[in-house]
Amino acid sequence: MKLLRVGTAGAERPALLDRDGTLRDLSGIVPDIDGDLLADASALARVRTAADTPAVLPALDPAGLRIGPPLGRIGKIVCIGLNYHDHAAETGAAIPAEPILFFKAPDTVVGPEDTVLVPRGSRKTDWEVELAVVIGRTARYLGSAEEGLAHVAGYATAHDVSEREFQIERGGTWDKGKNCETFNPLGPWLVTADEVDDPQSLPLRLWVNGELKQDGTTADQIFPVGEVVRYLSHFMTLYPGDVINTGTPAGVAMGQPEPKPYLKAGDVVELEVEGLGRQRQELKGA
Repeated sequence: MKLLRVGTAGAERPALLDRDGTLRDLSGIVPDIDGDLLADASALARVRTAADTPAVLPALDPAGLRIGPPLGRIGKIVCIGLNYHDHAAETGAAIPAEPILFFKAPDTVVGPEDTVLVPRGSRKTDWEVELAVVIGRTARYLGSAEEGLAHVAGYATAHDVSEREFQIERGGTWDKGKNCETFNPLGPWLVTADEVDDPQSLPLRLWVNGELKQDGTTADQIFPVGEVVRYLSHFMTLYPGDVINTGTPAGVAMGQPEPKPYLKAGDVVELEVEGLGRQRQELKGA
């Protein structure tokens, strides 16, 4: 299923994109797309039954209708740094022996076509297309990568916007360069795990002002999705509605020759993970 949330920011309602590409209203079936829904087998079954007979759901006119983040009430966003061989190579970094972790606050999340704000004082705002993993079952001390995959509810396209000076040159942890307002566009859809045959075979692409910058595949991940979920479950409890951003392939501004083409107000970024939908953001000054 392709689940999404539509409407003005803070007042989104649940929806479904059916097999024919028609947008359908789910608000008569479930109150929202969130961790409570993903953890509730009976509620998900109602949604699946409705998806199999989409005519029972009211159609929505997408014209002028904002698409919000596909997941509400996100618990936490755990991010994996340097998780692609080619990205580590372009930045001159050693291949990590264990996953590098940092966090993004849930309030960084915006819709896939919402404005991204370049922070005040920023000189090095960068792009990163990523596969986002959404947890559907509570995960503690998992024993295998296969168990990790079994705890995944679905997948989405994410944009891990980053300010490299704040992240790397200002001391402390990476978090200050990752948590600026609007720095995590998510969506358009939450695609349920049963529709993604292999999360390690998904192409990812990103364009800036129409120029292709990133063209990678999740097959290049150092730590694949199942292993990431297993690993994290030994350091924290993962709950339904938690999100994991799983890293970015080569092609970021930081990895390019001087002068590095960092983002500025007026730029347009488009990105996609194949099968999970496309994003488009116009950048403005904060």
